[in-house]
Amino acid sequence: MNTTTGVRVWSVARAVMALIMLAAIVAQLAASMARATELDRDVATTFVNFFSFFTILSNLLAAIVLLWAAIWYWTRGRGADAEPAGLAVALASVSTYMIITGIVYNLLLRNVVLPQGSEPIPWSNEVLHLVAPLFLLADVLVAPLRRRLSWRALWAVVAFPILWVIYTMIRGPLTTNPVSGDPFWYPYPFLNPNNPGGWMSVIMYMIGIAVAIIGVGALVVWWGRRTKAPQESTAAPVDDPTVSSEV
Repeated sequence: MNTTTGVRVWSVARAVMALIMLAAIVAQLAASMARATELDRDVATTFVNFFSFFTILSNLLAAIVLLWAAIWYWTRGRGADAEPAGLAVALASVSTYMIITGIVYNLLLRNVVLPQGSEPIPWSNEVLHLVAPLFLLADVLVAPLRRRLSWRALWAVVAFPILWVIYTMIRGPLTTNPVSGDPFWYPYPFLNPNNPGGWMSVIMYMIGIAVAIIGVGALVVWWGRRTKAPQESTAAPVDDPTVSSEV
């Protein structure tokens, strides 16, 4: 997909996918907030809890980055050989998060009831956990104008998941579950040390997911280095830590 028409089509597809993802987030948020209001739950806590799920944050970030990529192309990128370095790193990051979201949900959580405040909306649930991850995987594999990145870009990729885990484990015991009344709240059962297995189980899952994130991030960077020509990154400064011009 290196023709001008192909690049235009993919830019439109990115924008459309981003809007669908945002619609799915808003629909599920509205359902959760309506349910909290109906049952007189803590609305503020329900709202913050909703945006504490890795799935929601990943989809939100991915939608923003896809819109950024589409807007960049239609305003400044027509005729460019590759996307700007910052956009390229952002795309590699959200692609990794969305692929991980798809893998973890469909392997571990598809039949698990999550504490999101209301029943999942079927179409929204599938968009956030299946359709969007598959689109981001396709974006990695076939999207035009992807920039060849240095291996050092992996540091940027793993930064957000690390911060999210720290936030989750600090906030968990400080938050009262608005549904059950338990004096703790964790978005996913495998991160809840109050479940059978305790902290040992949580630590093992955290290590496994960390390995998965690093592995998927490495594959995303590797694929770009394998498929993108070195000259596509010559427009970036050679000392940019996230861009590679090596063969």
